[in-house]
Amino acid sequence: MADGAGRGPGPVTVVVVGGGIAGLSAALTLSSAPAGARVVVLEASPRLGGKLASAEFGGRALDLGPDAFLARRPEAVGLCRELGLEDDLVAPGQRSAFVLVRGRLRPLPAGLALGVPTRLGPLARSGVLSPPGLARAALDLVAPWAGGGAGEADRAVAAITTARLGREVTELLVDPLIGGIHAGDTARMSAAAVFPPLLAAAHEGGSLMRALRAPATDIATTAATAAAASTGAGTTGAVPAPGDASPPPVFLTVRGGLGRLVDRLAAVLGERGVALHTGRPVQRIEPAAPGPVPHRTPAGAPRRWTVHHGAGAVEADAVVVAVPAGVAGALIAPLDATAGAALGSVEYADVAVVTLRLAAGDLGRRLDGTGYLVPRRAGGLVTACTWLTSKWPELARPGDVVVRASAGRAGDHRAAAVGDEELVAAVVAELAPVLGLRGAPLERLVTRWPGAFPQYALGHLDRVAAVEAGGRRLGTVAVAGAALHGVGIPACIGSGRAAARAVLASMAGAAAAVS
Repeated sequence: MADGAGRGPGPVTVVVVGGGIAGLSAALTLSSAPAGARVVVLEASPRLGGKLASAEFGGRALDLGPDAFLARRPEAVGLCRELGLEDDLVAPGQRSAFVLVRGRLRPLPAGLALGVPTRLGPLARSGVLSPPGLARAALDLVAPWAGGGAGEADRAVAAITTARLGREVTELLVDPLIGGIHAGDTARMSAAAVFPPLLAAAHEGGSLMRALRAPATDIATTAATAAAASTGAGTTGAVPAPGDASPPPVFLTVRGGLGRLVDRLAAVLGERGVALHTGRPVQRIEPAAPGPVPHRTPAGAPRRWTVHHGAGAVEADAVVVAVPAGVAGALIAPLDATAGAALGSVEYADVAVVTLRLAAGDLGRRLDGTGYLVPRRAGGLVTACTWLTSKWPELARPGDVVVRASAGRAGDHRAAAVGDEELVAAVVAELAPVLGLRGAPLERLVTRWPGAFPQYALGHLDRVAAVEAGGRRLGTVAVAGAALHGVGIPACIGSGRAAARAVLASMAGAAAAVS
């Protein structure tokens, strides 16, 4: 393969900007390309893996961000298989979860589709809704909507569920579940981006609950709920059992923590000759030869790029940008203003995670599930609490338990505004009456994820389309990551690999044009 500057045949160079799971997955695909490529990964932080991070806590290896991924999507399971980790995959030991309503933990009703109830019986038995709220939801079955609005390209999730099922369903079920996935606000969240079946059902007449009973929706439900577990956002990562006595696992993780996935992936990349650099923030990307963008020469060959980073510069035939949208936008804007502006318009939410080791004798209730969700209207800092030693039995030890509380979401910056000790004290004060907690934690750990959760606001798919159109114009520059097509681990892996394939195809096409 030769470039337009008369460079002789030989392996091409591809730079991956960002060493999170999307960037590392892109590097893996690039390193296995038939034509071969020199792959260079530039990561700004001191370590690889992004939000996939594990640490020792209370004599256990615990994940500080994501602690599971969706088993029913192929990308993460396939990656583990490719890396030889398939035998180390483990499923949660519990499947049930709760929601905190009117001061009590109430079980999430069976048959939820991203928080939208699909059956009235389980909803009634759960006690989540008040009698008026239950009656309002039941109107969807006895007096279904007549239809209309098929021309709407997008609507807010909360606007649909509130109009069809009432405010309580939205505030007590939909917002804690789907809102928790993105640490976001369903009043601003794009149904087209996060739950397409909901938007499709909203365009049709009939009952919303009945429309969302389809098996395809079950997959969408677990996928979206899994995304929450995969990003450490405000959910517990549990899906109510659908009734099968032995259903396949919805979630999986790697024994010993997802940090092992990063370590193994980095080792394999190293064996393949991929150059992995940390502490190398990229400042700009520019054409390696003078001339305006688009970077293709009149002969159709790709122009090379110069990627400037903290320790110098690398010339590349292609670049995969796998960093948060704001950083990606600043890098892409000089090359394609429209794509850069679309990336720059994606908002983010901050989240803090407080991990606590508690004496088992200090608890007033049995931790008989994966944890619980906290609706926004409760007004507290905590958005969810995961009972880690119940969710993952291999973490259990005699005499203590480990729980993890999430705080912070879109529009709520209180957790980010206080110090660690103040945050721990506030979290413990909120957990105490729910768990019957007496006494101080034996151990505590605060992990902060600033700007970690992209918000899929109304019109999100239009922004993504603008980014991808910019990639097609640039040819050998592609964008990947959680800000595009999904925030969960499988979605990020798929995004990175798709971006790698896109630049490989672009380089191959350009080479064919000049050969």
